[in-house]
Amino acid sequence: MINYHNRKFVSVENTKNGEVSSKTYFHYKQEDKILTATYSGGEILSGTMIGIVNDDGSLEFRYNHVNIEHEIRGGKCKSTPEILPDGRIRLFEKWQWLDQEHSEGESIVEEVDYPIE
Repeated sequence: MINYHNRKFVSVENTKNGEVSSKTYFHYKQEDKILTATYSGGEILSGTMIGIVNDDGSLEFRYNHVNIEHEIRGGKCKSTPEILPDGRIRLFEKWQWLDQEHSEGESIVEEVDYPIE
């Protein structure tokens, strides 16, 4: 199982109906199989995630955030990891809004090895 504790990620790709961008940074925490994260930046003022790390390293989680329009948005996501040649993690995400709309999308986030604020 991949350990995501204290890893930091940035979005590198997202479909148009998503609000996460290259200015959005994620800080993951993990305790046993429980994953939590905070995220912000770009259109996101503040967000949180909670979910499960599966034995194969894939993730299943729910996310909620407040965007720059002060709307509360939320949804669900399944992420599949890829270990890059330099050891960083890339996550291929399939997500769906679960609020006023139920559209689906796909995104990619990659681990960064520099400090985020």
